[in-house]
Amino acid sequence: MNEHSHAVSPAIRVRTRRELKTARRPRRHRCWGHLIAAPLWPLHGANLGTLLRTCDAVGACLAAPPFPWVDEALARGNTLRRPACVHRTGDPLRWLAAERAAGARVLGVELADEAVRLADLPAARRRTVVVLGHEQTGIPPEALDLLDGAVEIPMVGTGMSLNVAVAGSLVLYKLAGLL
Repeated sequence: MNEHSHAVSPAIRVRTRRELKTARRPRRHRCWGHLIAAPLWPLHGANLGTLLRTCDAVGACLAAPPFPWVDEALARGNTLRRPACVHRTGDPLRWLAAERAAGARVLGVELADEAVRLADLPAARRRTVVVLGHEQTGIPPEALDLLDGAVEIPMVGTGMSLNVAVAGSLVLYKLAGLL
């Protein structure tokens, strides 16, 4: 090859829907149980629907807080049009304490001195709950004591944080070992 010739890249072949479907799980799960996204203090219903779609993509479940508008938000956001794995929490603090007492690792997505950077976060090896706080105020102080650790998503821009759906999606993909 001389300096004027260019290597020809191989054509990219896109897999068909049928190929994708046969490569995935053979039947719908009842409850994955290994990863649980827990947006326990959400501000916007749209974030719950988006996060529910990510949960399906990575084989996680969603812990839904007890707000009256949550069911409608989940139904509107479930673009898969089939039931998804949703755990009802009741009181968020009691639910987190019970998960931790049962042996789950509880990680908060929060800016904290002790936080692990997202790039350094290992894949989950046991049941892991990913706690996502309020879009404006983060994880409430009374819930911070229930965390086993924190994950920080580094940012270069001027914003202080990402929205709940984006932050949760990044962390879930990393914990699922898909990034």
